[in-house]
Amino acid sequence: MASVIRFKDVFNQVPNNEGTSLSFKDLTPVEYRPGEDELVNYRAYRRKRLNESTDSSTCDDCGCDPCRCDEVVDEALTVQQRMKKSRMMKRLKSRIKIGRQRAKRKLASKEKLQTRANRQARDKIVRKITKDIPKKDLTFARKNEIEKRLDKPAFKSRIKRLAKRMFPAIRRAEMQRKKR
Repeated sequence: MASVIRFKDVFNQVPNNEGTSLSFKDLTPVEYRPGEDELVNYRAYRRKRLNESTDSSTCDDCGCDPCRCDEVVDEALTVQQRMKKSRMMKRLKSRIKIGRQRAKRKLASKEKLQTRANRQARDKIVRKITKDIPKKDLTFARKNEIEKRLDKPAFKSRIKRLAKRMFPAIRRAEMQRKKR
């Protein structure tokens, strides 16, 4: 029968079979990639853990997981990426709901209000381009085409001006929401 390693044995530095004291590595159950170099194992393990931790991090404002509200997207998603994101959001919907409820109790910060203003200004321009066809009814190709148009400097400056004009109304709406 295999012997059990107890914490107090390690703490008292009971030597192992070779006569040296036990290290942390002696207590780890398995190597991440058996037979590989210690550094290769460590890096592979860290890579895996880092990818998992970025997937499960939550947004402070809305509780959404990987969407990262303040992140600027510089390229459009492919169909496969959209499908993957859709599945992920369905899986995380309960966490997102809890985060949304927490955010409702707080007053939005200036940065958050600015993000809302930018998003609303962008949506207003999209509605103008598509002649009031909802964005969800558009094809992926049409959405990508519109996104590319909005990324041009002329549209960016227009969005910025419109967002600046809309900001006071958005702030008033937030204050009104909080009063209720």
